[in-house]
Formats: sequence, C-alpha cells, structure tokens
Amino acid sequence: MTTEHSSTMRPQPRIVLRAIAVIGIALSLFQLWAAGVQPLGLFFQRPIHLGFILVLCFLIYPVFGYDRARGLLGWAIDGPLIAASILVGAWLPVNIDVIANQIFPRDIDVMVGVLTILVVLEGARRAVGLGMTIIGAAFLAYAFAGNRGELPFLADWMPGILNHRGYSLDRVASQMTLGAEGIFGIPLGVAATFVFIFVLFGAFLEATGAGKFFIDLAYAATGRQRGGPAKAAVIASAGMGSISGSAIANVVTTGAFTIPLMKKLGYRPAQAGGIEAAASTGGQIMPPLMGAGAFLMSEFTRMPYVDIVLVSIFPAVLYFGVVYLLVHIAAVKQGMTGLTAADLPRTRKVLAEGWHFLLPLVALVVLLVVGYSPMRVGFYAILSIIAAASARALWTYATTGPTAIGLVDLCRRGIALTLEALELGARNAVSVSMACAVAGVVVGVVGLTGLGLKFSAMMIAFSGGNLLLALILVVIASLILGMGLPVTAAYIVLIILVGPALTEEFGVPLLIAHLLVFWYSQDSNVTPPVALAGFAGAAIAGSKPMETSVQAWKYAKGLYLIPLFMVFNPEIILGGPLPLVLWSGAIAVLGLVAFAAVLEAFLWRPMQVWMRVLLLPGVVALFWPDLTVEIAGAILIVALLAINWVQARGDRNSSGDVAPQSDAQHS
Repeated sequence: MTTEHSSTMRPQPRIVLRAIAVIGIALSLFQLWAAGVQPLGLFFQRPIHLGFILVLCFLIYPVFGYDRARGLLGWAIDGPLIAASILVGAWLPVNIDVIANQIFPRDIDVMVGVLTILVVLEGARRAVGLGMTIIGAAFLAYAFAGNRGELPFLADWMPGILNHRGYSLDRVASQMTLGAEGIFGIPLGVAATFVFIFVLFGAFLEATGAGKFFIDLAYAATGRQRGGPAKAAVIASAGMGSISGSAIANVVTTGAFTIPLMKKLGYRPAQAGGIEAAASTGGQIMPPLMGAGAFLMSEFTRMPYVDIVLVSIFPAVLYFGVVYLLVHIAAVKQGMTGLTAADLPRTRKVLAEGWHFLLPLVALVVLLVVGYSPMRVGFYAILSIIAAASARALWTYATTGPTAIGLVDLCRRGIALTLEALELGARNAVSVSMACAVAGVVVGVVGLTGLGLKFSAMMIAFSGGNLLLALILVVIASLILGMGLPVTAAYIVLIILVGPALTEEFGVPLLIAHLLVFWYSQDSNVTPPVALAGFAGAAIAGSKPMETSVQAWKYAKGLYLIPLFMVFNPEIILGGPLPLVLWSGAIAVLGLVAFAAVLEAFLWRPMQVWMRVLLLPGVVALFWPDLTVEIAGAILIVALLAINWVQARGDRNSSGDVAPQSDAQHS
C-alpha cells in the first residue's frame, strides 16, 4: 500500500526505520498468535493492539510532517508520546482485575483515560488527517455540553432537541477507556482482529507478487477488446481492491500500469484517471473482503460474515458491470481498438507462472463457507500463501539446477520476503486502526448522550417521513463526513447516527440499511469536491484533480443507484420467491444499462434526445415499489433499446462497412 506522502517524504534515520520494522513485525506476529494459536479477551487484545499501533504511528509520522527533519524538538514531543502509547497499551491488561472489581474509577484510571483520548486524537491527526481529530473532538465537546457537564456554556449553542444534561470528565474518560463502549469498542475490536489479519494477508499477496499476477491476468483476458486497458483496469481493480481494502492504494498500484496504457490507447488523461478511480472504489464493495466493511457489518448486525459476503456478490457485480459498460461505450464512441497480441501477456503463460496465487483465495472461500471464524480463516489463508509461494520457489529451485549456494540464497530471500510482508501489514493497518479508535469515541458519545435517537428524530422531521428524501439526506451526510473521514470511519459514524431511523422509522431491513450506508460511505472517493481516489488517479494521469474527479463520479454512478435498488427491491438481498428474485435482478440490470445509455447518449449507436428523455421515466419506474409500474417501465426501456439496436443495424447495412459506432453490438 503506497503512502500518499511519498513524493515529499524526507528519509528517516536508519535506527528509526529499524525500530519501525521490529515493532511492525512484532505486532504482526502478536496478531497471528492471537488469531491462530491463543485467542485473547477483548481487554487484552484491543489495548495491546492499540499500544503497538500508536507507537508505530508516532514513529512513522513525525510531528512536523514528512517534509522536515524531526530534530531535537520533534523527538522532545514524539518521545513522550511513544512512552504514553506504551502506557496506554499496557494499562488495561495489567490492571484488569482491579478495574473490573471497582464501582467508581480511581483517579489514576481517569488520568490514564484522558491521556489515552489525547494520544488517540493526535495519532489520528497524523495517520488519518485533521478532519478525523476534529470530528472526535467535536463529539467529546458535545458530551461535555450541558448543565452538569464540563462545558455548560455550549448548551446555549445547541437546538433544543440536541440538548442533554452534560457529563463530567470522570464520566466521559471512564466511558471512553474503561469499558467496551468507547475507544475499545466494536470498531477497534474489528480492526484489531479481522481487519488486521486480512490486511496482513493482502501484504503477503503483495510481497509475493500476486498483484502483478492479477493485473497481467486481466490484461490477457481483455487487452484485445476495444478499450482493453480500461476494461483490464476494471477487472484488476475488482481483484486487487478486495485484497488491499483501500481505494487509494488500489489506484496507485493498479493505476501505475493501467492509466499510462489507457492514455496511450486514446483515453483523455482525466478520463483514464477517473476510470481507474471508479474501478478502484468498487474494490471495497467486492467480496470476499470488502475492505473492513463486511467484518464491521457482521459485528453490528450479528449476522454471519459469510452471509454478508454472499448477499454482496450480486450488487458488486452490478457495479463493475456498469463501469465496464461505460468504459466500452466510451471506447466505441472514440473509435478505439484493442492492443495487439504482441503487446499483451499470454493467458497460458500468466497462469503457468502465477496459478499458485489462486490457491490461498480458494482456501479462504472454502474455509468461510465451511464455517470457520473470519479471524481463523485469515490465519490459515496467510499460512496457505506462505506455503504456496514456498512450494513454487522450491520447485523452481529444484528444476533449475540445485546448488548449496542457491539453497542458502533461496532461504534468505524467503525470510526477507516474510519479514517484509509482516512489516508491510503492520504499516498498512495503522491508518485503519487509528480511524477505528476515534470512531470508538464517536460511538461512545452517541451511546452516552442518546444522540442517535435525536438524530433520527431530526432526520424524520427534515424528510417529512418520505423515504426517498431521507435517503438523499443520507447521501449528503455521507459526502460531508467523507470529506474528513476515511470510508470505514464514515460508515461507522453514519450507521450509528442514521441506522436507527432507517430501520425503525422507515422500515428498511437492518442488513439493507447497513449495505446502503456502507455503499454511500464510499462516495468521498469519487465525488467532488473531495474525491480522494480521483485525486490519486489525477496524480498518476497528470490531469487536473477536479476534472478527473468529475470523470470518476460519472463512471461510479452505480454507487448511488444500486443501493436505492436494494431498498426498493429488498428481495435481491434478502431473498424471496425465485421468480420475484429473478425479475428484480433482471430489471436491475436493465435499469443500469438504460441509465448508462442516457448518461453517454449512446448504446449501439448515438441515441436521439427524445429517446433519452423517454428512458429516464422508464428507469424511475423500475425503482418504483409497484410491480405494474415496474413492468411498464421495463417494456418502455426494452422498446427504446431495441429501436436503438435496429437503427445501428440499419446504419451498418446502409454504409456497407463497420463504422466505429456500430461495433458496439459486438460487446
């Protein structure tokens, strides 16, 4: 996972890099031990994990930023923070018996609690961004605002519905650090168990070369088609994104290969960057891993992880299908051709060299289906990638003239790659764990003050009880939160605030409410003015960030429409009579194809204005929760698309040769 700061990064002293490596490897080994050998209780696992993460955070991210040396003053600040991080990680495990048996917290517990909150907020500022820290601090200020709180004057600034009694420093510090409802709550618990182990799995895949294998395989499969590199970007991002768990990391890894090739083929730079950003964003909604989302959803909904993965497959395929179709239409409109066979890797050769990378993924899926816990599945998946890579290396060694020196070199390389992967996994987990720790602050304050119920009441008041207006409010809230929060944190905050209203007041099923919020939480990656994946794509493409973000937003339209379809046609997620499920799936595909045609003014040939105008109400009808209206909309859309196809065929027959546009029918 490439850091966003790499372009301005000042090299750190060797001793610091060694310390980061040693602590990162120790953290990964601790997590593996807890996942596969000796599971730990939450008041041991979570604080120790947080302590490790905080130490790594303050070592990796200097106080004054990457572009300045840390210096004596920097170490005077960071040294005590590192010491405080060790104290934070050790305090609960060492004192658990005393803390568990006391009625009121000791003064020393409150002091350590305050220190924990401050250290977590500062760590989040460095690893995630200032927005995360501001939101955490704002929620803490809200807890103190009230007649009995530490900041009673703030109560005058809040509308009546948001007022509450206010809480003391002792109460807030206890809530945040001495129980499972604050910093050490569900978000950090998920980060310290499932998420870390799968981030580590992704690091092992990355270190052993799986990333290049998936990219080459995508190119071999799609490279000869029109707009081949763009289609390869869509497929490679589906594979890589579900492993890396980060849209931005996905853009900078797969995009380094796909964006230059897209530009070479004829896509505009902003278009190439936007396509990669849209495809990479889909990686986080693609099973089996879905970033951290599926694990968090499993904890919040109390549904088995494998069930969430299974119901998420069809929506994810729909999303990538829409991006793929939009990419194809753009290629046909611009008269592009595919790459020549000489420029592409051969499928047989790619599979021959990297087929062993498929084994860990197969093992992962099989173990999930059999019913192993996600953490144990991740542990065995890591062992399987080590075994597969080792077996492959030994086979290569045995078939290319084995020597004693060669065996020593092979062992050294194997150990080096393993240590590299262990360190990389720990580094990659820092930002997610810090975001989850601050999300725990938000969850703790919401639980303490009853803010969730108040927010639900406000939501009902603003929407007037209209579900569509309520969903639009969720989109706006997700976009605003996404400006300062990473996807995982935005999802946690949003589901805590709007989840109760969606399920209890508007009747949205619990799992669909979570999927809706999780999908909408992705929009900060592709929606201007803050489109983080779009900005990463622009940096590689050499295009303007805002123009690239607009393109990413256009190609990622499925991100907004598919969750709406889940709400109004819940059977595609929750199941039902087979004919109804098949009908809902078919109209979902039809509606998304029609919407793509409206958006691009093109399908098999350019689409006239009157057809686009008529298609829009047809698409709306497919989302209408009434079977008669859905059937009418489907008939209208099929008729209009059929006319477009017949016109394209007529163009082809009358011209006597294949115009670039009419080739779309070969898609």
